[in-house]
Amino acid sequence: MNLISIPALQDNYIWLLDDQQGTVIIVDPGEAAPVLAALQQHALTPTAILLTHHHHDHVGGVNELLQHYPQVTLYGPQETAAKFSQITLKQGDTFTLGQQNYQVFDVPGHTSGHIAYYSAPYLFCGDTIFSAGCGRLFEGTARQMYESFQQLTALPKNTLVCCAHEYTLSNLKFARSILPQDRDIETYEQQVQEMRKKGIPSVPTTLEKEHIINLFLRCHDTDLQKKLGFVLPVSEPWQVFARLRERKDSY
Repeated sequence: MNLISIPALQDNYIWLLDDQQGTVIIVDPGEAAPVLAALQQHALTPTAILLTHHHHDHVGGVNELLQHYPQVTLYGPQETAAKFSQITLKQGDTFTLGQQNYQVFDVPGHTSGHIAYYSAPYLFCGDTIFSAGCGRLFEGTARQMYESFQQLTALPKNTLVCCAHEYTLSNLKFARSILPQDRDIETYEQQVQEMRKKGIPSVPTTLEKEHIINLFLRCHDTDLQKKLGFVLPVSEPWQVFARLRERKDSY
């Protein structure tokens, strides 16, 4: 499979997963124009669109794409079903597209009905996990998002985290404000700065990398807990997650 990232809107990524036989799936098309251009450039025909949640920057291009490709099958969570004719998915559902089998996870937090798709090694997680960060809690709770993280981060370490925004540098800057002596975070920030200067996307990332540089995956870390003002031992790691998200919101 060939993974293609399409920059869209201000800082979104739309994902194409190309089976190298001329057909492709589209994930979270926030706008249609860049997708249509990429399909023409690579001579690809879409067979399916996967939606992770209902926000406009993830679904804004769906109707126009369906006008061009009415044969496409649309998959999404319950929260997008009011807008679109789709196959509605939930936790534990599986389906097959071409040679790829997909597993569906309910990952509430950013929105109440957010889902993620996993087809090894690809994880399309929308606005749940970002490189070095996590999505804002618009509709769900910190505990829900923490539990969503636990599901996704239990996947194999070589999983490619295909998140939907280029937020990595701002997330790393925040992480360094919390743990300024963390050399792994400092080194990775320098690497990503060089990548972005060259116009190279910082995602997909891997779960292996995220376990090292993403503070939201390190809620059991006693150094982090101390920096956030907790008295040790901390019995509920989701509370560390919640305080970290609050700090990020006001950063």
